[in-house]
Amino acid sequence: MLPHIGYNLLQVAVVIGFAPLLEGILSRLKEIVQSKCGPSVFQPYRDLAKLLCKDEIVSRESSWLFRAAPYVAFTAPIFVTLLIPVLTGYPLFFAFMGDMLGAGFILALGGFFVALAAVDTANPYGPMGASRTRMVGFLTEPVFLIVFMTISLVAGSTIPYVVQKEWVISPAAFFAPWHVLLLLAFLLLILAEDGRLPVDSVSGHFELAMIEKSKSLEYSGRGAALMKWAGAMKLFVLMVVFLNVLVTPWGLAVSTAPVEVLLAVPYVLFKMLLFLLVLVAIESSLAKLRLFRISEFTGAAFVIAVVAMVSRLFAA
Repeated sequence: MLPHIGYNLLQVAVVIGFAPLLEGILSRLKEIVQSKCGPSVFQPYRDLAKLLCKDEIVSRESSWLFRAAPYVAFTAPIFVTLLIPVLTGYPLFFAFMGDMLGAGFILALGGFFVALAAVDTANPYGPMGASRTRMVGFLTEPVFLIVFMTISLVAGSTIPYVVQKEWVISPAAFFAPWHVLLLLAFLLLILAEDGRLPVDSVSGHFELAMIEKSKSLEYSGRGAALMKWAGAMKLFVLMVVFLNVLVTPWGLAVSTAPVEVLLAVPYVLFKMLLFLLVLVAIESSLAKLRLFRISEFTGAAFVIAVVAMVSRLFAA
């Protein structure tokens, strides 16, 4: 039990420590594709350190929700990390406390508090971004449910450690049409949930066009650092679920040997680097959609998920 708790803490440390690095690598790759001289891959660490050292200014109109939201958003991905396979292919101490649906609810809880905090201030752009985020969430939540229902049909469970073993037991299922469609639907969900192009632009600074970033405009100092860090960890966790659970458990430790668990860190980061190349290709080839066309994007993800579920039912 004690080694499992230690590995759980190691997984949390990996998510907290490497999430900003992946954000920096993603930004750097996009700058290279656009023939720009962008910042270093370690720039997110410098930004976080600078924000943590600054004073925090809180609006007089805000309540305790505004102060608590960054901490809830920061801890939500950490709780999810305890439930998913980040480094190990076998379940750890807290693995069966919740399934992938519960992990989705935890991430949604963090987003819910952030949306309430955006409405809590007198800034007009915060409520605008919160309402748009809730609209996107309303459109993506049915897709999550369909994806998890399809997974439960295959593995008989939505526990991440049980689901990933399905691809090891029957590798042929990976190339099945329903699985390919499932991966495509979840990829579209990652783009929508993390505010990536074509749904939202993370590098945009025009308040009227912002969706995800407009909710944190009023934060400064420690609050802004936690919000920025939480966004990076959310992307990290979504990539872990996509790569380690739905795509392949390759690179994860299969024994309790500490050396093998430590070696899983570079393997998992290498998989994520390959996935970042896919994100760069998508964001560099697509423009941001107009607000009322986002429903078409999420509708396409919903149709793909439904077709995946139906094809799985007929395949059975």
